[in-house]
Amino acid sequence: MSKFTAIDYVIFIIYFFIVAGYGYYIYRKKKKAVTDTHDFFLAEGSLTWWAIGASLIASNISAEQFIGMSGQGYSIGIAVAAYEWIAAIALIIVAVWFIPVYLKNKIFTMPQFLKTRYNETVALIMSIFWLFLYVFVNLTSILYLGAVAINNLVGGSPDSFHVILIALSIFAVFITLGGMKVIGFTDVIQVSVLIIGGLATTYVALTVVSKAFGFGDSALDGFNQLVKNAPDHFHMIFAKPTAATPQHQVDNYLTIPGLLSYVAGIWIINLNYWGCNQYITQRALGADLKTARKGILFAGFLKLLMPVIVMLPGIAAYVLHQKGMLQAEMAANSKHGEVISDNAYSAILGYLPNGLIGLSLAALTAAIVASLAGKANSISTIFTLDVYKKYIKKDSTEKNMVIVGRITIIGALIVSILLTWKDLLGIGGEGGFTFIQKYTGFISPGVFAMFILGMFWKRTTGAAAVVGVITGFLLSVLFNVYAPVWFGPETFLYSAYKNSTGVYEIPFHICMGLAFFFTMLIMILVSLGGPKINPKAFALDKSMFKLQPGILAMIVVTLLIISLLYVRFW
Repeated sequence: MSKFTAIDYVIFIIYFFIVAGYGYYIYRKKKKAVTDTHDFFLAEGSLTWWAIGASLIASNISAEQFIGMSGQGYSIGIAVAAYEWIAAIALIIVAVWFIPVYLKNKIFTMPQFLKTRYNETVALIMSIFWLFLYVFVNLTSILYLGAVAINNLVGGSPDSFHVILIALSIFAVFITLGGMKVIGFTDVIQVSVLIIGGLATTYVALTVVSKAFGFGDSALDGFNQLVKNAPDHFHMIFAKPTAATPQHQVDNYLTIPGLLSYVAGIWIINLNYWGCNQYITQRALGADLKTARKGILFAGFLKLLMPVIVMLPGIAAYVLHQKGMLQAEMAANSKHGEVISDNAYSAILGYLPNGLIGLSLAALTAAIVASLAGKANSISTIFTLDVYKKYIKKDSTEKNMVIVGRITIIGALIVSILLTWKDLLGIGGEGGFTFIQKYTGFISPGVFAMFILGMFWKRTTGAAAVVGVITGFLLSVLFNVYAPVWFGPETFLYSAYKNSTGVYEIPFHICMGLAFFFTMLIMILVSLGGPKINPKAFALDKSMFKLQPGILAMIVVTLLIISLLYVRFW
């Protein structure tokens, strides 16, 4: 990008040194992390509620949100905000009901949960699965998308892409080797930069829209013009398609199928991600219950803000494009001059003044590095505590495990670099957001069913857990790939619609809901063949779920804000 000037580089370098310097300060201050595994992997007792909340968001928001969600804002509109706003409710559920179970039973990793509640077989199967998923899908896609996004922003070449790839990895390693404590506290800076830079980009986008329609530099007028000129982009709930529905609206419904999306699919995605995911829950597992709950609910507040940062710029790009602007920018890198919705965010960045481009680059880098560091730490935690300690060297010392953890971090990032160097997995061709959803969504119904029944139904057996994971995967494949062909596009269970390529497809959220329902049913039937109370069932009591007044107030405020948003944009 030709507008990228010296001041932008200066701002970015300042950001880098602030984060690196603060990380080193935290590391030197808390040298215990060198030899203590609980401190290295969990920052046990060290993270404050605001550090936990900030770290949750910093780990969650990455290039796929900035690029992918802005792209969906361009093509779909505000309905995509459901992922963020329902996540806030999911975080409430996790804070109230999931975290007390984890903390009371001293759960530090998700495989440990499975071993404690079920058996070692289930734990080992899922440990291997999560390690492959985190390394080959999540870490790799975050690194690839991040390097592509930054390279596009600075107007780089294929060679500079590789330089950025290595630089991001080194930055992530520098932070991650200090342990979860360094990650958690540096994430506070990362998420602050992310929010400030993101809001600055959104503000500029709205003022550009305002000026384009003759209203001057007014962000409020810019937003009003978005609503006026793209009314179809400001509805949360899509109507069920009919024979007369245009194809682009059918495609939107396939992505977010109206009210049916809220029946199961979007809840499974969010509750599995926020409540059964080592990458996320790890931030809260080292804290006491009150601190963990406040941190998770704080993350919920921040999730309410995320659509403003990552979605509104996409809608702004749509309105400007419809007005005849951004024609070349939206068609960048296309083979036949067609619009690529994922270009929306970078197109808007072209309007930023000098200085703000550097801030936006810092915000994007903050999101990418925080996600890489968090994911690498989770990979290290699972491998070291659930594989190395249990199956490779059972007498390993605390210091040795920390060393192994650090080697694992470096190894995982090297593998990711090798896979992304020439995009061996085809992430670029498939689309990063689609790539992640494709390989995580197939297993989510089975994993979530296994966790939810394991927590709250004492009769669930280990055999049911194994059957559940396998069944959930097979049913996901069935409904996503084969059901419309085998059983037709219309049954009493689902309605399939032709996608843009002319192939009948069941909306992904509905597939997840169906897979989850039948997996739960099969797990319950299998468990009924076992004892009425499984000996490994968790002991639950009402006091675990009791809420303090301050926690309750945070929950009520969050629910009120979400209710108002849905009333306004239904």
